Amino acid sequence: MRVLAVVPARGGSAGVPLKNLAAVGGVPLVARAVKACLRAELIDEVVVSTDHGGIAEAAREVGAVVIERPEELSGATASSESAVLHVLDHLSDVPDVVVLVQCTSAFIDPGDLDSAIVKVLDGTADVVFSGLETHEFLWNAAGAGINHDPAHRPRRQDRAPDYRETGAFYVMRTEGLREHGHRFFGAVAVQPVPVRHAVEIDSPEDLEIVRALAPFVDEPEPIDVDAVITDFDGVHTDDRAYVDQDGHESVVVSRSDGMGISLLRAAGVKLMIMSTEQNPVVTARARKLGVPVLQGLTDKQTVLRDWLAIEGIDPSRVAYVGNDVNDLGPMGDVGWPVTVPDAHPRVRAAARTVLTRPGGAGAVRELCERVLAARPVEEVASAPAPRTELRLTPVAKPVQVGDALIGTGHPVYVIGEIGINHNGDLDIARRLIDVAADAGCQAVKFQKRTPEICVPLEQRDQIRQTPWGEMTYMEYKVRTEFGLDEYTEIAKYCQERGLHWFASPWDVPSVEFLEAMDVVTHKVASASVTDLELLRALAATGKPIILSTGMSTLEEIDRAVEILGTSKLVLMHATSTYPLPPEEANLRTIVTLQERYGVPVGYSGHERGLQISLAAVTLGAVTVERHITLDRTMWGSDHAASLEPSGLEHLVRDIRIIETALGDGVKRVFPGEEAPKARLRRVRV
Repeated sequence: MRVLAVVPARGGSAGVPLKNLAAVGGVPLVARAVKACLRAELIDEVVVSTDHGGIAEAAREVGAVVIERPEELSGATASSESAVLHVLDHLSDVPDVVVLVQCTSAFIDPGDLDSAIVKVLDGTADVVFSGLETHEFLWNAAGAGINHDPAHRPRRQDRAPDYRETGAFYVMRTEGLREHGHRFFGAVAVQPVPVRHAVEIDSPEDLEIVRALAPFVDEPEPIDVDAVITDFDGVHTDDRAYVDQDGHESVVVSRSDGMGISLLRAAGVKLMIMSTEQNPVVTARARKLGVPVLQGLTDKQTVLRDWLAIEGIDPSRVAYVGNDVNDLGPMGDVGWPVTVPDAHPRVRAAARTVLTRPGGAGAVRELCERVLAARPVEEVASAPAPRTELRLTPVAKPVQVGDALIGTGHPVYVIGEIGINHNGDLDIARRLIDVAADAGCQAVKFQKRTPEICVPLEQRDQIRQTPWGEMTYMEYKVRTEFGLDEYTEIAKYCQERGLHWFASPWDVPSVEFLEAMDVVTHKVASASVTDLELLRALAATGKPIILSTGMSTLEEIDRAVEILGTSKLVLMHATSTYPLPPEEANLRTIVTLQERYGVPVGYSGHERGLQISLAAVTLGAVTVERHITLDRTMWGSDHAASLEPSGLEHLVRDIRIIETALGDGVKRVFPGEEAPKARLRRVRV
């Protein structure tokens, strides 16, 4: 065995009684810690050291080995190291590396565990601990600066970060731990974790905080249940009602929900709608879906308990989806309390999972897909084919980038990608910025790399013929890479021309560089969709993210979206062929991405000409990105698939015409039709 994870979990706790069994996102803290370790690829075994029977049972249920912790090592003054050493003494197969994982951190990313373990396995460090990067100024009680001189307070970007120990995990060489008896020895390194993972539970207030965060931080997982119960208003609808002049009420629903419900029915999942309202609209929708409905309820919790007893269903295998405080009772009785993103704060805090799509915009469909994902493949595959329904794409909320909104109903956000077409020449970069501004773009984009990280070893010494003579590929990449001085000039010039500017970072130091430049957003290049370390660094910035999806499967995009979240995400349909032939454009994927992720979707094009980009706009692309160049015959890899100044000008002009021509979809008689109507229509109604 190479790597062992040990989770010390005492029954006693001064701040929060039985803290390690407290549920966060519907899962006890000890189980959350064990599950995070089991998902880490490099951990071979997980042991929970405890003196409490309930904790031991919860740990075994999720796959941990339990070792009973003796009384002398279970008191308030006993160290975590003593528990780890006790476990090691009871093992016949001693690991090379031991990981101390603490239940007091509710959010532990298995990828962070693996990254820390690698640093110990490869000899980079003897100990690696989880730390949160901080630029905070610290003071002591006497009013003296601890990590700074109060008389000289440099800017954030001018000083190295400190790291606050989060207490989540410590990876150690086993031999060193036994020798020193303490978790810190030899060469110590830090494994940075995002701020949303850095809350340590020491008080009831901390527990409330992580419970409120869990629905937004936890990664979506399949929902393994036998029955699904839903509220109606705010779940099947957006919680609004439309009343006409005769008092008739109507609501907005997503037809895609119907397909999901049909699949669940076919798979044998029991379904029920419960509503406090007595409304013909609820009756009509339930009839359309083929789902039983109970209406006019004053006590949903009692009704749910009675229904489950009659049906003989275990409450732990039931999902209840609600959105308001009257749903808290039934949500507390089931194994899977679920809610929608715009639910009441108390409901979000009580939920085990929060769906990404709002009510009326595909929330029920998303729930159905997650329930189906937990069922055996053969069971779903053998289910009768449901009747086909029209699928409507929900309108995603726009994303704010600088002073612009990217989304349906807003001007298409046109990005002129300069990329590396500046050829390392600041004057060319300025001229390309002028091209974008004169054409009417809202933004220009560059690429930022750390060549020492991004250039593969086998390519570094390859000889290239360049405009500056013969040089190695590494020398060429360094020669064409802009640094602080160049980007400072670029930022200033873009501001003068009224353009946003940003870049695609290809490595974590480049993210830090761009953050210091305070860009309005970050772009993920298609080649970086599977670079999870880079994605985590980008997510930690809190900035809006534009993610290109070229050369990626839906599963790879799913993983990226899980890390980045959807609240500030714009996806870009792309095909990474240069130049792009029409038969590989596959523009209908724009609709596929809109339906699957519920976020604004744009188009990043590499074709020659304008037709495909313009067609993307008619299919709903809310942003369009095209490479731009002064001359397609210039030296460099991207110039041939780029637009020259006149082409970019025509593209922006035609996009604006299309925006006007698309209209609002409401059928009406326009003023220009009145005269022909009066002259040509023979029969009038």
